[in-house]
Amino acid sequence: MSTTDIGVSDEIGEGKDGGRPRPWEGGFWLSEWAFPLFVASLAAGIFAGTHLYYTYQTGVFNEVAVVALLKGGMENGSYGAAAAFGAGFLFARIIEAPMVGILDIGGSLQTGVGIGIPAMLLAAGVTAPLQHFWLALPTGAVIGLAIGWLVLVIRRATVNSPNAGSTFGADVMMGAGNSAGRYLGPLVILAAATASVPVGLGSTLGAILFYWWKKPLTGGAILGAMAAGLFFPIVTK
Repeated sequence: MSTTDIGVSDEIGEGKDGGRPRPWEGGFWLSEWAFPLFVASLAAGIFAGTHLYYTYQTGVFNEVAVVALLKGGMENGSYGAAAAFGAGFLFARIIEAPMVGILDIGGSLQTGVGIGIPAMLLAAGVTAPLQHFWLALPTGAVIGLAIGWLVLVIRRATVNSPNAGSTFGADVMMGAGNSAGRYLGPLVILAAATASVPVGLGSTLGAILFYWWKKPLTGGAILGAMAAGLFFPIVTK
């Protein structure tokens, strides 16, 4: 099915009568005001997942290496590493998203909302949103709404402003996160090896295969650890 099948021309136009509609003319799904609602829904689910991990040690939406930072804080009471790492990712993605038009779910929401903000709350002694599911959902939703609106405000003040004469580095920033992510592969392997020997070997094998296939090494390390964990589950005390 093409856009012509639903009565919309593929030609770029200048509004409703000029071909393809602009984002704010495409109904709810393409409207700007729907974006904060989508971010709020995602953030609510991710924050609730962190609540499950804090309460039942399962359910978090993050990689093993990132979760290890939060787990370390839960064990020794020091949340500085998790808070700094997660908040740093969140801040960078909020700045990047308005420029490139893409909000990276992994960096901004899974790491920032799922690890960084909970770590900051726990460091401040605020535990209620992470102890109660009925508080976790609205807390995550409010955080997501704030992120969504902040992205729109920054975008309107920069690349979408009427007198914008610059790309503000958007053409350079696109894909910077993915390019930097390749260096996290060794950290994933180390985190998997500390979990158990079979999982560490599986992560190493996955990374080697992905390197041989000229694919991102980090993805191979994560998939290898997951596959090994399926056959050699980690026994918890």
